[in-house]
Formats: sequence, C-alpha cells, structure tokens
Amino acid sequence: MAFFSKLKDRLFKSSTKLEEGLDAIVEEAAATAAAEPELTPDLAPEPTPTPESAPNDAPADTPITQPAEQAKEAPTPSTSPAQPIAKPALKPVAAAEPAPAPASPGLLGRLIGRGKVDEPRRALDDEMLEQLEDLLVGADMGVNTALRVTANMAEGRFGKRLSTREIKELLAAEVARIMEPVARPMPIYEKRPQVVLVVGVNGSGKTTTIGKLASQFKAAGKKVVIAAGDTFRAAAVEQLQVWGDRAGVPVLTAPEGSDPASLAFDAMTRAQEDGADLLMIDTAGRLQNRADLMEELAKIVRVIQKKDPSAPHNTLLVLDATTGQNALNQVDTFQKLADVSGLVMTKLDGTAKGGVLVALADRFGLPIHAIGVGEQIDDLAPFDPDEFAAALTGLEKS
Repeated sequence: MAFFSKLKDRLFKSSTKLEEGLDAIVEEAAATAAAEPELTPDLAPEPTPTPESAPNDAPADTPITQPAEQAKEAPTPSTSPAQPIAKPALKPVAAAEPAPAPASPGLLGRLIGRGKVDEPRRALDDEMLEQLEDLLVGADMGVNTALRVTANMAEGRFGKRLSTREIKELLAAEVARIMEPVARPMPIYEKRPQVVLVVGVNGSGKTTTIGKLASQFKAAGKKVVIAAGDTFRAAAVEQLQVWGDRAGVPVLTAPEGSDPASLAFDAMTRAQEDGADLLMIDTAGRLQNRADLMEELAKIVRVIQKKDPSAPHNTLLVLDATTGQNALNQVDTFQKLADVSGLVMTKLDGTAKGGVLVALADRFGLPIHAIGVGEQIDDLAPFDPDEFAAALTGLEKS
C-alpha cells in the first residue's frame, strides 16, 4: 500500500488529470440536468387558472366576481356546492409551489435505492463516450486503445445513469484487464551468469534503473555484477559506481570512449569467473532514428552471443513516461533490433499522464516488470495492474 499511495500522489502532475476530467464529465452534466427540472413545476400549474379565463360559465363566475351577493345567498342550497368548487380552483396554485420536495433527485434516488443524496449521475450515452475518449487520448492512451476501452465500458450499460465512482470503477477494471497479462516480474533463470542487457534512449533513466534493480537483487540474495557499457558518458559511469558502492555490487568500467562491445565481452568473462548470478550491462542512450548508434547496439548483442549463444537472457527497455506516444515508436524500433523481452517505465511522477503504459500493453503485450515514480531505491517497484489502474483513475483502494 505504501507504493500505491506514492504512485497515486505522484502520478499526473500535469494540469489535465484524468481523475479531474472524470469528475467534470459527470458533475457538469448533472448540474445542467438539475437546473432543468426546476422549471417544470413552475410551468405545470399554469393551466390550472383556466376557470378564471372562462367568462361564459355564469354559475362559476357569479360566486367569484360578486362576493357580496354570494354572502346573502349563502343559505340557499344551490350556492353551497359552488363555493367548494371555486376555492379548490385557487388553492392548487398555492399548493403547487411547495413542489421542490419531490423535485429533489437526491431524495428520490435514495428512496428508490439509486445512490447517495449528494452523488451526481449521468447517462452513459454517445456524448459521454466521446468525452471519455477525448479524455483518455489526452492522457496519452492513444486513439485505438481509447476507443476500445470506452466501447468495452459501454457494453451492456449504454443508457444507464452512472455516478463518478461507478465510471472510475468501470475504467479501472478495463485498464486492469488490459494490464493483467503483462504484469510479470523479470524472470530469473538457472543460467549463470544471467545476462541482462538494459537499453533505451538518452535520458530515459537506464542508469538509475540498473542501480535500483541491482540493489534489490542483491538484497534478495543474488550475486550481481554491473558493466558500465555507456563508455561515452563519464557521468553515467560515476552514477553506476555510486549505486554499486551503495548496494555492495562491483561495477566494471573501461576508459572513456572504449568499445562498449569489448567491455561487455570482458564483463561476461569476469562474471563467469566470480560465479555471479546476474550480469547487468548498461548501454549508451541512443535515439531510435540514429542508424549508427542502433548498429552499435546490435554489435554488443553479437559479441555477447559469441560468449554465450543464449545471451542476453533478458533485454530490458527502459522508457520515460513523459515522452507519451513516442514510447510506442521506441518499443517498435528496439524490439526489432534487440529483441526486447520486457519493459520498465520510469518518471511516472512529474508531467507524465500514465495512459501510454496502457497503450503499450494493448499494442505490444510485452511484460512490464517495474515502474518508477522517483529517485529513491523504493521508488521502483514491481508493476501491479490493479494499483496502477486505481492510481490512473483516482479511485480509492478499499
């Protein structure tokens, strides 16, 4: 629950929160609908004064227009039934004014068991579905996934009046259904050393992710070795060394500008000699549209396989959640080049909207091993679809 609270608090720092949008979709429509019934009671009693506008009816007009004569003729039996008829014709106008009591939708809803007194509701119609689609697209879920999600939400419920919480529950359930098959931890094999190649574009959070994973594996009793394969960026090597010192994990380095494929080969030799369970290889950040950099990554894979044809046993693609739909292009490119086996999504705090993770699961079906919401060691945790869906929609977990 601690990570869920952190995830919910830090997810969506942007001004277009999905949770706020869901609230607005229902509350604004409910406010508009609530204003309309107030006009109907005032208009309904207007036809009742029709007796006054019927001058041709002499028996009815006489008691109204001549009150003095009516007082003298009161003992006569013919006028006594006319008086009770004339008075009720005036009373209903005054009696119709207290009609606000039955006009209260909250009270009526409570009497027939439709919900809480202060719970606004809205019919799930075409207009509402379009608003939901726009909201999900704005949350980086993508058009195709947004259409599929809203269609599944409407199935069997079209036309029903739903509260904000019910809509959040439906959306969270649909998101969790999509994410459930991909929520899997990184597999650990008997092969030693198990080679984990970590790839991604510049600035995606590869280095810190390696450090956090290495620390967690070490805490779980695994012997871990890190290879600082980003030989072109001195800061990356220093950052890994800090994490290695913190976790008690050795970090293998090479002079700046060295061939990263050569370092990866030497690191495999060292890991085999040390009897390491896991060898985690960092790689330089590269853009998917840079053919030369991508070819360099392919070279690392070829060299690793000379040492062990089954390596790398895991290829983790680290994605920055703030890149939105561009993450889909990154997965497409890296999957073709490096045979990506799993994803780690970082930076779900900040300005990330989170919906891209749903789009990734819907389109690629790749395992999502972990998500990150900060810089601390406990800010990277295994992916839980129910917690993520609840945090995404602003639904409070019971």
